[in-house]
Amino acid sequence: MKQEQWVAEVQNIGFQIAFDEPMARHTTFRIGGPADAFIKVNNCDRLPELLNILNNNSVPITVIGAGSNLLISDSGIEGAVLYICDDRFIVNGNTFTAYSGLKLYKMCQILKQNSLSNAEFAFGIPGTVGGAVYMNAGAYGGEIAQIIVSCKSVTREGKIIERTANQLELGYRTSIFKQNDEIIVSATFRLTNDNQSEIEAKMNDFLERRRTKQPLEFPSAGSTFKRPAGYYAGALIEECGLKGFSVGDAEVSKKHAGFVINKGNASCSDVLKLIESVKEKVLTEKGVLLEPEVIFKGR
Repeated sequence: MKQEQWVAEVQNIGFQIAFDEPMARHTTFRIGGPADAFIKVNNCDRLPELLNILNNNSVPITVIGAGSNLLISDSGIEGAVLYICDDRFIVNGNTFTAYSGLKLYKMCQILKQNSLSNAEFAFGIPGTVGGAVYMNAGAYGGEIAQIIVSCKSVTREGKIIERTANQLELGYRTSIFKQNDEIIVSATFRLTNDNQSEIEAKMNDFLERRRTKQPLEFPSAGSTFKRPAGYYAGALIEECGLKGFSVGDAEVSKKHAGFVINKGNASCSDVLKLIESVKEKVLTEKGVLLEPEVIFKGR
């Protein structure tokens, strides 16, 4: 089937498509070449239909949310990028169910308005609910694993699956979804009650800590490396004298060595070369192999 036909089918079930969409517009790194097709998924309930059309036409599929932990190839992405932006939610007592496109900062604000606490750690993490579950996102002693009750996902073949928290294999920056390639549809969280002023104070405290210590004034993908057992990646990189080290416009932040930043026109190639140089230097000088937290996608 020709592209025109599957595109028409996708549009007929209510999805918008853009072609040759620059992925630099959709990642916090502000890096990435064009996606062949870019589909906004603002209704995850129709994902099975969409996947069926794409699969029947052998269209390669890449799934993204806020693009806050992604490094996209300068050559772009083949096939269709599914941009998950369904941000519906339901508050029911002390449980909160959100579709995977809901931004974390918005989730935290909604929870505050409903006097629900324990998710404050997520305020300031530049991602979505789906990405947070996928990575078991966490900060300042909190993580998704502590508050999640269940999660709904869809297989690449279009089958809906529901799992309880203990079936999600949540660990440090990982989950079952890193292995099974399913697309997260929604998640339900259990919170505790607290007064809004206390919740707001915690959120503001976490946000201020981020502003003080992290290079938020530059595009980045957050922490570039996972925390190695017994160490802190940023400290190891700083001890190796790499603060300010750069390749092109990609630089190890002078403010926090755990961040690689885009000073303006960094390419994916620049970032990859910088990451490899940092890994090599830290391994040679410290005997520790750093593992990137940033996920690479594309050609």
